[in-house]
Amino acid sequence: MAKLILSFDNKPLKEYELDQEIITIGRKPNNDIHIDNLAVSGTHAKVLTILNDSFIEDLNSTNGTLINGKPITKHSLKNGEKIIIGKHTLEYVNEAEEAGEGEFEKTMIIRPDTNDQPVSSETSKKLEKSIGKIAADLASAGAAGASEQTEASLELLSGANSGKRMKITKILTTLGKPGVQVAAITRRPLGFFLIVVDAGSYEKRPLVNDQEVGTQAHPLNDKDIIEVAGVRMGFYLE
Repeated sequence: MAKLILSFDNKPLKEYELDQEIITIGRKPNNDIHIDNLAVSGTHAKVLTILNDSFIEDLNSTNGTLINGKPITKHSLKNGEKIIIGKHTLEYVNEAEEAGEGEFEKTMIIRPDTNDQPVSSETSKKLEKSIGKIAADLASAGAAGASEQTEASLELLSGANSGKRMKITKILTTLGKPGVQVAAITRRPLGFFLIVVDAGSYEKRPLVNDQEVGTQAHPLNDKDIIEVAGVRMGFYLE
């Protein structure tokens, strides 16, 4: 699990595991990461974590949020990067990013850097931008608390990993293969929806129960059959 290490004057103060979709940082005591310093705004920034990826967003703070000495508005975090907020430093540590993921996760979840097939830098950047925008939009809309009363999972119905199941625990789960076809399942207040991230080179759009989905978010129901990039999956509410 990824974490942030809070330091002041190069002295570590506390570690925070990124075990929630959204973690807020600020001077007010109700923040998940409380930094009691006048250089820090009341609610200074927030970190959105999706599977093994984390994004930080500055919340119009007075003194800004810096990464590698440069102010950012929204930024996709990389292992070892240091976030400067006021006079404090938060180091982002994500060992899973370095180690990569298991075979099942690589099949189910888009990670351009660990996919078996080479992906051009242009495709990777386009995909990262699309997913990052969706993630930021969901966070801004407060979708992290969506469907908290309902659990869901995906089960592979084709391929070498057929029969394996993965719980959907985050607000955004991406599926498919970069450059071929990419879709995502999002958790929203009204339930779970499938959206197209990148139509790619596949001859048809993602399918739900053998019907192509449109440009709008497609609602998912228990026992729906999803097909993305030729891989069939069962969607189950629990």
